[in-house]
Amino acid sequence: MPLTKQEWLALEEKASELRHLCLDTTYWAGSGHIGGGMSIMDMLTVLYHKYLNIRVEEPLWEDRDRLIVSKGHAGIALAPVLVDKGFNDPEQLKTFNHTNSKMGIHLDANKVVGVDASTGSLGHGLSIAVGTALAATLQKKDYITYCILGDGECNEGSNWEAAMTAAHFNVTNLISFVDRNKCMIDGPTEDVMGLEPFVDKWKAFGFIVKEIDGHNIKELCETIDFALENKEAPVMIVANTIKGAGIDFMEDDYRWHYGAIDEEKYKKAKASLDKYCKSRKERAEKEGA
Repeated sequence: MPLTKQEWLALEEKASELRHLCLDTTYWAGSGHIGGGMSIMDMLTVLYHKYLNIRVEEPLWEDRDRLIVSKGHAGIALAPVLVDKGFNDPEQLKTFNHTNSKMGIHLDANKVVGVDASTGSLGHGLSIAVGTALAATLQKKDYITYCILGDGECNEGSNWEAAMTAAHFNVTNLISFVDRNKCMIDGPTEDVMGLEPFVDKWKAFGFIVKEIDGHNIKELCETIDFALENKEAPVMIVANTIKGAGIDFMEDDYRWHYGAIDEEKYKKAKASLDKYCKSRKERAEKEGA
């Protein structure tokens, strides 16, 4: 179903709220993986507020859709989303990554309600997602498995083993994303370990590949709609994003893979996020139907 202007604007507002909550969490923690958290926030917003078939009151419902966030360091973004959705106590965010907190820097599925898999050791998420998707098929379940990978972790060979498996078994109840922000902890991805021609690699492994603007709500929704209807081959959505999206002094800077936020940076970041939200809403007003 086409995205209405009203839905688009509502999702923009929610994405802005969640970016602010991610910033708050980083500020309370003193530091965090905020750059990559901001780059996937639009994906998380669209999934949790439009697509995922889940029950907050029954988090382990066996027929729920699954989301595997393979880039587990983006827990700084996922935790606020889960709190906002109602899975966890908001006060937990104020203890994020503190000693004895339930919310560590990489979210533990045994401690944080709503997390489908403990990740953080990079390169494993797609394998887990292929497994949960195959399990649904074997058990004749209708749930969908979604997976979000970081582009830096695509250096790991385990991803490509999982890709071969997904294509061989035609795992079309799996919808995957790569957060293609082109930055990783040590520098630009193409300097550390070149990935290009990235789209062609996924195609060669048997995927239908959609390359999109990962910060365009309309494109995200249209592409997920396509993937849900497709039964020909697994779909990989290469979402071109910006590290630190919305915070002008962080954007496209690999040094903000992990960073500390003091009060001065916090205030600047809040102002930048407000400005970013305004521009995004203006686009939705102009382009929405």
